[in-house]
Amino acid sequence: MAAYKKLFHCLFPSIQNFAFSIVKSRQLAEEIASDVLMEVWVRRLKLMEVANLRLYLFTSAKNASLKKLKQENRFSPFSLDELQVEFISDYGNPEEILNGSELEKKVQEAINELPTRCKIIYKLAKEDKLRYSEIAELLEISVKTIDNQLVIANKKIISAIKYFVRKKS
Repeated sequence: MAAYKKLFHCLFPSIQNFAFSIVKSRQLAEEIASDVLMEVWVRRLKLMEVANLRLYLFTSAKNASLKKLKQENRFSPFSLDELQVEFISDYGNPEEILNGSELEKKVQEAINELPTRCKIIYKLAKEDKLRYSEIAELLEISVKTIDNQLVIANKKIISAIKYFVRKKS
């Protein structure tokens, strides 16, 4: 039970945010994330066959989200550009960011201003620590697209930082 609690607290926020980006409902996303983690717990003995648990969980969340949309007759083709993404900063919650460094605030603002597709890929790579190949499999896009979107994200973040540094000088 302690292992399940640790898994739940570690992965629930990321899975819930990913599900929310698809179903656009906090309540449904919470339900989906809970169901996915509960299913993992129920099947824990078979998980030794799973090569990558994080990818398995995100794929399960995507499939459960799409299934839930179909059940509610709200299904539309899965499009990265329509996902709503919330980036959970390593720097803490928004209040901590406001009280913290101005540079950290600028980085967070730059991330929030990324195009939707770019933001979801950046979030999965940097926050959720998925590899390019895992993101490509999860989102059904090429690894080259992942690479290109991360280059775009990094350029925009660096540009925001450079502008901030010049402004401070």
